[in-house]
Amino acid sequence: MPDATELPARLDAVLAVLYLMFNEGYLSRGGTSAMRRDLAQDALWLTRLMTRLLPEQAETLGLLALMGLHQARSGARFDAAGEMILLPEQDRSLWDNKAIAEAVDLIHRAAALDAPGPYQLQAAIAAIHAEARSWEETDWRQIVLLYDSLVRIADSPVVRLNRAVALSHVRGPQVALGEVNDLAISLNGYHLFHATRAELLDELGETALAREARQRALELCQNPAERSLLERKLRA
Repeated sequence: MPDATELPARLDAVLAVLYLMFNEGYLSRGGTSAMRRDLAQDALWLTRLMTRLLPEQAETLGLLALMGLHQARSGARFDAAGEMILLPEQDRSLWDNKAIAEAVDLIHRAAALDAPGPYQLQAAIAAIHAEARSWEETDWRQIVLLYDSLVRIADSPVVRLNRAVALSHVRGPQVALGEVNDLAISLNGYHLFHATRAELLDELGETALAREARQRALELCQNPAERSLLERKLRA
């Protein structure tokens, strides 16, 4: 990590590395382990240290909140056999409500600094998921609005893919699929692009096309837990 006097000028780069580090720990893209808890915990520790060194940096608070919200769900992400459980099926009683409350407080602290940024917006999206009492009660319209803001300040194909997922719950799978298909060139090598297409095609009754997309996702996927999930869906 840079010297404390150098941190403000290099903040964006440092936060990006910490987020990559956390994501690799939260859901490893290679190897035999689905998670690397030590790596995720190290990223959290370092980001928390950053908030102490730079307490007035809103994006540092936002990133810590984002990590905390993801980590709060870690106890519900895998079953006893190590199989991945997606958000709609997770047992929310296993979520860490104290960690969620602490993360939401960080979001409010960041917002008070009036310097919005992509980590704060992603944390706000994660907070809506975390505070919903059930999958069915998720405020998808608010999530779409937050993704609209994220597109304006940090546009990327992956952001647009995630927005399309949220949009499917507001305007339906056909509209969402159109937006996903627009990303085909930029995300053709990304397994979650094909997995998302598969889910939307399934909702539209396009079983053969969904299977084809899911098979492509499996070919590209490296995480063992995600691969197992895709294989289960292909066998269903």
